[in-house]
Amino acid sequence: MWIGWNEFDILLGDVHSLKSKRSVVRPIVAEIRKRFQISVAEVEDAELYQRTRIGVSLVSGDRNHIAETLQRVEEAVAQRPEIELLSSKMRLVQSTDF
Repeated sequence: MWIGWNEFDILLGDVHSLKSKRSVVRPIVAEIRKRFQISVAEVEDAELYQRTRIGVSLVSGDRNHIAETLQRVEEAVAQRPEIELLSSKMRLVQSTDF
């Protein structure tokens, strides 16, 4: 079994309240969940207005499937015009590594 995850550090731009931050972050999280059928959540920087970290993860028996899916998710996030993807940390591990 393979486990993969990616963490995105995102700059949100012209956001000056937590309410406006939610209006930017929620659609991103919803689109990833719907389009890729994977787990996704805001994982850090919840109290900062202009920054967020979004984590995605999935489990599969096929390492290539995970790597390709995580790469496609990263590309989709990077293409969103209302944000700037500052960094991405991808990791794949096998269950026998634990």
